Amino acid sequence: MRHTLAVLVENKYGVLARVAGLFSRRGFNIDSLAVGTTEDPTLSRMTIIVSGDDHVLEQVMKQLNKLIDVIRVIDLSSEEFVERELALIKVNTDASNRAEIIQIVNIFRARTIDVASKSLTIEVTGDVEKIKAIQTLLKPFGIKELARTGIVALNRGSKSQ
Repeated sequence: MRHTLAVLVENKYGVLARVAGLFSRRGFNIDSLAVGTTEDPTLSRMTIIVSGDDHVLEQVMKQLNKLIDVIRVIDLSSEEFVERELALIKVNTDASNRAEIIQIVNIFRARTIDVASKSLTIEVTGDVEKIKAIQTLLKPFGIKELARTGIVALNRGSKSQ
């Protein structure tokens, strides 16, 4: 089972290394990790995607809560939440297929952010399935490069962490 954890931490050097080290010491794999400052510059928010059963989740949450710099850990998977990811995709193109690629970009409400004679760079934001779907459609044209941010997530509605 896939779990989305929202971890509020102090915005200090070394915190990310300690969190990542905790996962590696325990033999847990991080499927996705995104970190950034919050509305309070002294705090950072980590969105961590981890796979495993409820026992794995319980162990991860207990270990995270033991870290001094961790303020709060929430399993968003047990609540309603929204998640998004950003991907930049550079695709091979020429005059014969450029219009078809642009049509795919428009269908996914993505954006063409760079045009060169032999490539297009596309920016797409959405859930994991949307990113995978556009990637699948663009693959036959030849994906030259791909960069993904990792998933960020927040509770739905007015509830906050």
